[in-house]
Order: sequence, then structure tokens, then C-alpha cells
Amino acid sequence: MAVPAAKLKEKKEIIDEGLEQGAARLTYERIEQVINQVLKGETGARMKVYVDTCIHCGLCSTACHQYLSSNGDPEFSPVAKVKRTMWEMLDKKGKVSPAFIKKASEIASTECNMCRRCSMFCPYGIDIAYIMSVVRRICHLLGVTPLYIQDTAHSHAATMNQMWVKEDEWADTLQWQEGEAQAEIPGLRIPLDKEGADIMYSVIGPEPKFQAQLIYNAAIIMTVAGENWTMPSLPGWDNSDMAMYTGDFEVMGRVKRTHFEKAAELRVKKIVMGECGHAFRSVYDVGNRWAGWKMPPIPIVHGIEWYYNLIKDGRIKIARKFEEPVTLHDPCNVVRGRGLHEMARYVIKATCKNFIEMYPNREHNYCCNAGGGVINCGPPWKTKRVVSNKIKAEQLAATGVHVLIAPCHNCHSGLEDIVSYYKLGMHIVFISEILMKTMEIPDSLRA
Repeated sequence: MAVPAAKLKEKKEIIDEGLEQGAARLTYERIEQVINQVLKGETGARMKVYVDTCIHCGLCSTACHQYLSSNGDPEFSPVAKVKRTMWEMLDKKGKVSPAFIKKASEIASTECNMCRRCSMFCPYGIDIAYIMSVVRRICHLLGVTPLYIQDTAHSHAATMNQMWVKEDEWADTLQWQEGEAQAEIPGLRIPLDKEGADIMYSVIGPEPKFQAQLIYNAAIIMTVAGENWTMPSLPGWDNSDMAMYTGDFEVMGRVKRTHFEKAAELRVKKIVMGECGHAFRSVYDVGNRWAGWKMPPIPIVHGIEWYYNLIKDGRIKIARKFEEPVTLHDPCNVVRGRGLHEMARYVIKATCKNFIEMYPNREHNYCCNAGGGVINCGPPWKTKRVVSNKIKAEQLAATGVHVLIAPCHNCHSGLEDIVSYYKLGMHIVFISEILMKTMEIPDSLRA
């Protein structure tokens, strides 16, 4: 499967009103004040250690999918992205221009997915994703953030979910999917606000908005497995958090606290979440800590781990195997960030007859170039995003398969863009979709 040639760099300037209008309102005094406020008040020893340790060796360059997809253009190397943003702020002690902040926001928000692959190549393990997140935080406090992702952060602030889903719309969607699933399992229910259940199942905003069938899938799997579960009818159901990626940590903290407090209110034993990577990062590694919890106050189980345990413990049985060859994309936030790669492979080998690895894989897999909030920066940046991940298209094409499993929403959407742009002819699915085709549904439930 050949990958057609693509233009490697956009020649015309991309206009983003969030960056343009935000930068137009800045003053030199405000910029200096905010930069020093963040560097002195929020970063502490962590930033100093990373900056003082880096020897500018450039070994991180070949880890970056954007660098590899741009014929080794040094501007796209991770160390160059840091040099063009954070180092400049540090060297000049915050005395930089509005034009610099506009460019720094573009680099941090659209040219870095915070995938942390570069940290695996760094001989000192410097977390470049953290440094770029501080750049985004500074740009957010200065009001210079790409328009589309800022709109998503506003949605989180106003509705506690990513997609402006109203409370009645959420409840209606759950009732709709319950009715649909009852055609397959007549006694199925999606229990709402059930206190003392073992599991609170949570999803991300795009599911009720665009992919309600995934809630249907989860309800079927829960019922077949005999889980004691519930879903909240009021805010707290959405585990996603794009405010984490804009640097709006105040909103991020509110969203995470609402999520955990809803689970605590329902007195559940654990939260099982759907197949999403960035949401897992927000509840397990970032948002929980900003809200004051070193680890989540209620155990969090990602969908991959949940499927793994259900199959391993025999709580769902595989009746038939998916025949068509498949490959697996390892999402950054649940593989590099949590180490669920072998669990994912256990599930796929249990359900699929012909599993083809892509290379590199597991924690060395290339990012989809959608995560880290990059896809949420919206249409102005779409072409730049897909063009700057030609290496991923080549990796996918080399497998020769037509079914790609991507257990993460942002990966799913980003890979669809790559598959379409490079004409790869692949169909992208979630693990739950494979399970729905392969697991046994007892006759006693169908009756």
C-alpha cells in the first residue's frame, strides 16, 4: 500500500482568530508579569532540572513524528520547539513580544502532541511534554489560545462536558441507547444514579454527541458480564478534559473534582471509563493532582484493562474470532503513559484470528498526531496536522491490513484523517466494536 507524496510544510500563513485577537490585546508588561508568575510560582525545581540538564544533543529529534515527516527539518525537533519557546522566555526573563507569544502558542498547541515519545529517546529522560504544557499555560493566562480548543474549554466550564451536551440531552441519549440495546437483550437496563454499585461507567462528550453506539456497546458488555454498574444522570459523567491541554488548570480541576465527587456521591467502588487516552491522562495523572489528589481518590480502570479482566476471568466468552486481519495503534496516554500495551494485545489475540503488528509498536509507537489537544485546534490546522504525520501513514500502510483498532477517541479521529488524506483504505474501529462481533451473548439474556 503506497503512501502518496505530500507537501511537507504549509507555505501560506494559517490564520487563527484565537491567536490573532489574543496577541493583539497584549502588552509587554503583562507578558513579563505572567511569564515570571508561572515560572516562579508554578514550576519549581522540575523546570529548573530539565532546563539545566539538557545538553542540546538532539537525540530527541528522531523520536518526533513531525520531525520525521518533514525531512528532518530542525524546526520540528523537540529540542528546537523548546528552544523557540521556553528557553527564549527564560533567557529574556519574560521580556518577549506579543508576536513571540503568538508563535509560541502555535508551536506548543499545534506542533507538539505531548506524546512523550521524545522523552524515551532523551538520555536524561527530560519530559519535554511538561515543558510545552507550561508554555501552553503561560499562553492561556495571556489569552492566546487557538480558537477551537478554547471553545471546547469554555464548554467544559459551562456544562462540565466537552460538547455542550445539555442535561436533558444526556439523559435522553442514555434512554435511547437503552431502548436500542433492549432489541438485543430485552431485560437490559442502563441504571442511572444507582447508589452502591460496583462500577460507575463514564464516557467522553463526543459519545452522546456523535458516537452513541459506543454507549450501546458498553451496556451490552456490562449486561453480559453481569456487572453491578451505573451511570450518572447529571454532570460528572464526562471524563474528558481539553482544558488540561489549553493550560486552563482551574477549569481542569473543576471538571475532575466534579467527576470524582459524582462517583463518591454514588458510593461506587471504581470508575470504568471508555476507550479514551487523553481523558485517562486527565483523571489519572494531571487533573487529579491539580485538584489535590496524588492518585485518583476512587480507582480508575481504562476500557482496555476492563476488557482484559472480563475475558481473562471468563466473565465474557468469545464465541467466534474476527476473521479479517487487523492491526493495533498503541495510544500514547494509555501505553507510554500507563503500560496497557500487553493487556490490549491479550484482548485482540483473544478476539481476532489474524493480528498484524505495526512497527515500531508498544511504547515506541508513533503518535496519531491528534492527541495533546492538537486535533481540537480545529479546521484551520487540519492540513498541517495530517501532512506533518506522513511517517504514521507509512507505518499504517506497511501493515497491509484494512482494519485498524484504535482504543482512543482522539487517535480514532486523527487516524481517520490520515487514512483519508493518504488514501490508505483502512477502516478504524474501537475494541468494543470487535467484542460486539465476537463475544457470546447467552440465549438466556436474549429470551
